Amino acid sequence: MSLTAKRKFFKNTAIVSIFTMLSRIFGYIRDSVMFIFISNSSGALDSFFVAFRIPNFFRRIFGEGALSTAYIPVLSDYKNKNDKEEVREFINSSITTITIILIIISIIGVLVAPILIYIIAPGFVGSEHGQYDLSVALLKITFPYMLFICLTAVAGSILNTYENFSYPAITPVILNLALILSVLFGAPYFDEPVFALAWGLLLGGIIQLAFQIYPILKLGLLPKFKINTKHPGLIKIKKIMIPMIFGSSVTQINMIIDTVIASFLITGSIGWLYMSDRFVELPLALFGISIATVLLPKLSEFYSNSNSESYNSTINWGLKLGILISLPTTIGLILLSKPILITLLQYKEFTLNDMHMTSISLIAFAFGLPGMIGAKILITNYYSRKDTRYPVKAALIAVACNFILNISFVTYLIKTNFNGAHVGLALATSISAYINFYFLFTNARKTKILVMDRTIGNIFVKSLVATFIMSLFILYFNLDVESWVNLELFERLTKLFLIIIFSIIIYFILLITFKISPKNINN
Repeated sequence: MSLTAKRKFFKNTAIVSIFTMLSRIFGYIRDSVMFIFISNSSGALDSFFVAFRIPNFFRRIFGEGALSTAYIPVLSDYKNKNDKEEVREFINSSITTITIILIIISIIGVLVAPILIYIIAPGFVGSEHGQYDLSVALLKITFPYMLFICLTAVAGSILNTYENFSYPAITPVILNLALILSVLFGAPYFDEPVFALAWGLLLGGIIQLAFQIYPILKLGLLPKFKINTKHPGLIKIKKIMIPMIFGSSVTQINMIIDTVIASFLITGSIGWLYMSDRFVELPLALFGISIATVLLPKLSEFYSNSNSESYNSTINWGLKLGILISLPTTIGLILLSKPILITLLQYKEFTLNDMHMTSISLIAFAFGLPGMIGAKILITNYYSRKDTRYPVKAALIAVACNFILNISFVTYLIKTNFNGAHVGLALATSISAYINFYFLFTNARKTKILVMDRTIGNIFVKSLVATFIMSLFILYFNLDVESWVNLELFERLTKLFLIIIFSIIIYFILLITFKISPKNINN
């Protein structure tokens, strides 16, 4: 890959990361508003998270997962033929078919909402707080969100294929704004405030899809209604997508399993898991998903053109960047878990107990971050080649291990009277992420679809040393809960901001000292 191409590649990744960072900032504001202004003492937020988990699951595996990942390589093939009419024909046929399927799924989802809640949160049945009935009512509102967000994800795939990464990356901000406004201005008009969140979610999904129309129209690719279920492109998508549905959704399946088990634990467990997972999703989205988003179209192009040298240097670049980011981020989240939660959430309805319970699961989730980021990057290595078989095998093993570990850890923690058995679910998810990464990595090397750059090991060791020194700097500060609780909001924000900023500066100064630079990563 040429130096110009590498710079463009880095620029695209930076664009996605910056907009994703903006989205996550609004996401944290959204979550803070939810937890601060809506009480979860009776499990109302737990009910919303369960109702949101189901359409969000479909979004992750069909929209951002299998469908998007299958769509990009096929669209890339048509794009590389330089025949825009063929591209339009494929987009028209595929979008029409996908829309019809999603509408049917949405209708069925609303009709069988009671069954879905019974499956995903069986512990809610018979709840003294009426969580089952509330979850069913919320799901009937939130399920159609899946239709709009999946179409938004496909629209984003079209734009990403044409190297327009900014619109898809900034689109999630719209949803976060819709939910924030729904809580602040809509909640007072409902007897049960969480219904404002449900309607805000649906409205946000509609606006997100509408936001993608202009850039696609500008490309001259706005879809037209055309039914052609036998289009060769659709057949290719189906062939790639079906096994990929499972292979690309290990984390989501694990989270569903977590939700089922957490529904039997004490009230608040689902909310604590949700919030701690959100903090881990920030670096995962910023770096793991951002890198993978930029990698897939380029890897698909290089593989299609049989450019093995550029292909291999690109996947190695992704792995190096993943190492440099995941190690310090993991340690930072672990050491600063309580200060972060106290600073951003510990107000009004979010108690110190909520903070503690969220903190322990955040630490457990953070432990698995390098495995999650590594798996996100490596899986593009397979999907760019339209190889879905082995990722499914690795995913099956990881999910099976997660289920066994879930039961084992939770059972042990309950028997030992540990206050916070939900942490066992987070820890199991992290370990299963490493298991998934291990199988993807070892097979890629064994089959030589990944030829590792000799500098990766060197970069890993230097990053580890830099992370260790950075952690010593963080530990120099007083991270005790009482000292943070007694601070005012501005003092909390200032202190946390300075610790994070100076930690980042120290880490990157150490990398420069160790002669790790963008040039080293690209080579």
